[in-house]
Amino acid sequence: MIRQLAFDLPARQAFRREDFFVSPANAQALAAMDGWKDWPGGKMLLIGPRGSGKTHLARLWASESGAVCLPAADLANADLPALSAKGAVAIEDAETTAGQPATEAAFFHLHNLVTQSGHLLVTAATPPRDWGLTLPDLASRLQAAPLTRIDAPDDALLSAVLIKLFADRQIVVPPALIPYLVARMERSIDAARDLVARLDAHALAAGRPVTRQLAADLLDTAPPDPQG
Repeated sequence: MIRQLAFDLPARQAFRREDFFVSPANAQALAAMDGWKDWPGGKMLLIGPRGSGKTHLARLWASESGAVCLPAADLANADLPALSAKGAVAIEDAETTAGQPATEAAFFHLHNLVTQSGHLLVTAATPPRDWGLTLPDLASRLQAAPLTRIDAPDDALLSAVLIKLFADRQIVVPPALIPYLVARMERSIDAARDLVARLDAHALAAGRPVTRQLAADLLDTAPPDPQG
């Protein structure tokens, strides 16, 4: 296999169903997305730490429901009637609205418009009670909404993601490398994506295969493995 030139190309981030690996960390949240037609009040909060897969789940739900996805920070300048006319809306990183009067007000109005006859998904790192919302009506409506959680990726999920990311780059790695990386990496999907990209670039630059020894050199967390 010849891999001589390294190109710093952005990796395409796929949000397909087949790219979503189910584990105990996210199974309940996935089930909640699949049951979106039965959400109480037509709304659901999806709570989880950064890099846990909230965006992937939101995109899967949007694909299924025909929803439009919007960062919460863009709400103040959004065309709220046009958004609500879609019938389904996902607002991401909703905690960023806290303390922004115009954004909170827009969020409140969009909530009321969408939930009259449509469906609203709200993603955030923490529950609404922890955001510091200053608009009482918005806070009360969100705190009363049903909530599902997606936890930080467990070992099984991180392992599956790493294997898929290496395969996408046509990189064959020794099986022992996966648990080695899982034990030492930040526990997030974003971190897995970044780690695989750095290992690939490092291997290309050094003209070496991706092994445990190369990973140890990159991470500087363990001595080289003689059987790497």
